[in-house]
Amino acid sequence: MTTILIVDDSAVDRAVMGKLLGPRWMIQQAANGVEALAQIRENLPDLVITDLQMPQMDGLELVTSIRRDHPSVPVVLVTAHGSESLAVEALDRGAASYVPKPQLADKLLNTVEKVLELAQADRTYEDLINCLTRTEFTFSLALNAALIDPLVDLVQQMVGGVWLCDTTEKRRIGMALKEALLNALFHGSLEIHPRQMQQVLDQVRSGKKVDLIKDPRSEPRFRDRRIFTDVQLSTDEIRFVVRDEGPGFDVRAVPKSHDPEALEPGRGRGLAIMRNLMDEVIFNESGNEVTMVKRRPVAPSS
Repeated sequence: MTTILIVDDSAVDRAVMGKLLGPRWMIQQAANGVEALAQIRENLPDLVITDLQMPQMDGLELVTSIRRDHPSVPVVLVTAHGSESLAVEALDRGAASYVPKPQLADKLLNTVEKVLELAQADRTYEDLINCLTRTEFTFSLALNAALIDPLVDLVQQMVGGVWLCDTTEKRRIGMALKEALLNALFHGSLEIHPRQMQQVLDQVRSGKKVDLIKDPRSEPRFRDRRIFTDVQLSTDEIRFVVRDEGPGFDVRAVPKSHDPEALEPGRGRGLAIMRNLMDEVIFNESGNEVTMVKRRPVAPSS
C-alpha cells in the first residue's frame, strides 16, 4: 500500500492533512525533520508532505537531507503565509511541489495525486532507454487529459536513460512538463477560467463527466484544436516547446522565477512551479507557447 509521511509540529495540522488524504493511502506522521528521517530510514515512504517551519530540523533541512540520502522519495511542501522565500529555496533544493496551507482542502489531494503518478511511473523500458544518448520528437495531442500522464512518463524514462540528472530532478522535470500540458489543455485550448480549474481537475481525476468543458467533438470552437509538444533531449539538456491553439494570455502576468510572491494564492501556481523547477521558461508574445529548458548540473570543481 502506498505510504505517505506527514511532517508537521502541529498535531492538529497533521490530523487535518491525514483526513484530507482519506483512507486510500497509509498515513504516517512525524513532528519534525529529525523524527521524519528516522522513520524514513526504517520504512521508506512513497511521498513526504512537510511543513517548512518546525523545531529541531525544519522543512528546508529535511528536503535537503531527503534529496541527498533518499532521492527516490518526492517531497511536497506545505507553505504558510510569510514563508514564500523559504519555499522557493526548498523548490530549488529538490521539493517536487507545494501547497499553500490556506488551500489545503482544495489543493492537497490533487497535488499528492500528481506527484505520486509521476513518482510511480512504469519502468518497463528502463534497460532499453538507458542506451539513449539523444532524441527529438513532436506530439500533436488531441484535447484529452488522459494523454498527459503517458507523455510525461515517457519523457521521464528518457531523461533517466541519458543520465541527464538524478531521480529528484527527473521528477521535477516531469512536474514542470505536466503543469505546462495541463495549462495548455485547460487554460489555453479549452479556455477555462482559473477559478474553474480545481473543479475540472477533481472531475477528471475521479472519472466523472466534466460539465465545465464543452465537448471538443461537438463544439466547433474546440473540435479541431491540438496541443503541440516538441521535446529535444541529449546528455546536456532537455528542451520542451508546448503550444496550444487557444487565444493565449497576457504574459506580463507570468510570475518571475524565484519570486516568493508567485507562491501566494491566486498568483498562478502552475506557472510558478514551472518557473522554479526549470532553468529557463520563456513564453511567446501571445502567451500560447512556452519553451522550458533544463540543463545538466555543473559538477563542482575540486
